[in-house]
Amino acid sequence: MPGYGVLPAENGSGLLPFSWAEEKLRASHNYWLASVWPDGWPHVMPIWGIWMDGAFWFSSAAGSRKVRNLIADSRCTVTIDDASDPVILEGTCEIRPGESDCRRFGDAVNAKYDVEYGLDFFDGVKNLCLRVRPVVAFGLLQADFTGSPTRWTFDPAS
Repeated sequence: MPGYGVLPAENGSGLLPFSWAEEKLRASHNYWLASVWPDGWPHVMPIWGIWMDGAFWFSSAAGSRKVRNLIADSRCTVTIDDASDPVILEGTCEIRPGESDCRRFGDAVNAKYDVEYGLDFFDGVKNLCLRVRPVVAFGLLQADFTGSPTRWTFDPAS
């Protein structure tokens, strides 16, 4: 279970459980990925993804701007598509070329998005399977804006 931290609030619901954030991460249809160009310019793109095994997984074309950015600097931010009750992950991204990872990710993507990507789709040349390991995550409820902000921290070695 990740560590907790919160902005002080006199009243409100208090800290949100990480299970709430995980459910939001699983249920979101679209996500936003923020990366940084080598010269420091920000880059944000919508993506599909999966919350699996305590990390966020997505795929992308190997030559895409986001992948080139993440190869140069693996630090990134991923958000769900709900700005009212958001979950924001900050972490590091890595390419996962292994057949087992790509198969599990592909099966999960196929089930979630009703598509039929085969293992050959994640060939490691044209398309990649990527994983963002969170370092810190944030969440809050719009209905309790001052009482619910929660920060979770993760062991970067795990």
